[in-house]
Amino acid sequence: MVAQILERGHEHEVALQAGRGEWFCAQAWARLLGERGLRDGALAVLAPYVATGWWPAARAQAELLEGWGRASEAIELTRPYAATGGPPLEFLARLLARHGRAPEAFERLRAGIEDWALATALVDVAEVAGLDEDAARLLSERIPDEHRCDSPWCCRATLDPDTGLGLLARIRERQGRTDEAIALLRTRRFTSVNGRDQLADLLARQGRLDELRAYAATDTHGHATECLAAVLEERGDVEGAVALYRRADGTVAGGSNAAYELAQLLARHGRGGEAVDVMRAQADARPGDDWILHTLAGLCLDQGRPRDGLAHLDDLKAARGGEEEWDLFWIRLPLIAAGAGPDAALRQASAHPEGDSAYAAEHIARMLHNAGRTEEAIGLLDRHLPANRADMAGYFISLYMTDHAVELLQQHDPRPTGQWNGTWSSEPPF
Repeated sequence: MVAQILERGHEHEVALQAGRGEWFCAQAWARLLGERGLRDGALAVLAPYVATGWWPAARAQAELLEGWGRASEAIELTRPYAATGGPPLEFLARLLARHGRAPEAFERLRAGIEDWALATALVDVAEVAGLDEDAARLLSERIPDEHRCDSPWCCRATLDPDTGLGLLARIRERQGRTDEAIALLRTRRFTSVNGRDQLADLLARQGRLDELRAYAATDTHGHATECLAAVLEERGDVEGAVALYRRADGTVAGGSNAAYELAQLLARHGRGGEAVDVMRAQADARPGDDWILHTLAGLCLDQGRPRDGLAHLDDLKAARGGEEEWDLFWIRLPLIAAGAGPDAALRQASAHPEGDSAYAAEHIARMLHNAGRTEEAIGLLDRHLPANRADMAGYFISLYMTDHAVELLQQHDPRPTGQWNGTWSSEPPF
């Protein structure tokens, strides 16, 4: 929201609030002053925050100093914070490595290798410092043969064996020892984390597509298939990428996530009608699954086919005996607005049993705002304050009514009295 306020030319408000303890205003204002060459002014804005000893403020100042070519000052500023380890140590180490002091950074990180984030930084720094073998030895010492995690969250606070294997594989790959890296990754119990598969990415980078294809055929997560499809699409083989997701009978292999990836692929290449068909089949197979319905509705809107999206929702409603909770109903709003206009959408929303709730107001207001009726959106949300306060402030900003937005955002709900006694209750204070 601070960025939006600045985009609308209300710099005075941001500067004012920066001096009143609003951190995001101070951060943005200091950056802007620095970009304009007013460096002393930028540092003065941050000074009261840095004086509290708060790490995020010190980091912000260090980033400015480094950007101005004053890396030595940034290093001295962050050095005391790094003594506690964690994110400040990672920041300092990477800062040192960027400015010709990678061996020093490596030594600082060595003691914190049990922290997976610091271990990751150590592997990055080792490349710059020319200490890959030292890093590999440190990692190897912490990968016990007798333990393998039984979930991605095992050993999460420390350097778990799977993470250690992944970091060691990175070192071996950049040393040109690709076969060793692949062998290491194949010993991991969990290859896919946060939607990425390190083994698949490595095979793709090395151009070993036959191995990647074989791996994709056995990968139950589907991330290897996504990786291979991305490679084929980048090479212009869209049909080959599409074929990865399809069975011989034309249905999608790999479940709803694979169907979503296929639909996005088809849509990117002007085959929106096929994309709609893919997600409609998923919606039929998993009736009421809201993320699938949202995807289907979005594709129908993109293709100028809002009626098709509404027809599917009508069928689902009929199958449920005419019942449709708000969680599914609000998917209709942009479809109705696109087909019959926002007034029709507003009438149907108002007639819904939950249409006068605060959570419904959020969706109705968004529909009105998208239709250019922001004042009405604000009026609707005003009836449900303090709920949706941030949304309402955003709409004020869009109308250049920054003073109203700031006043709204700085309101605080009264804190409940008393202390929690360890038991749950439906009575305040909760």
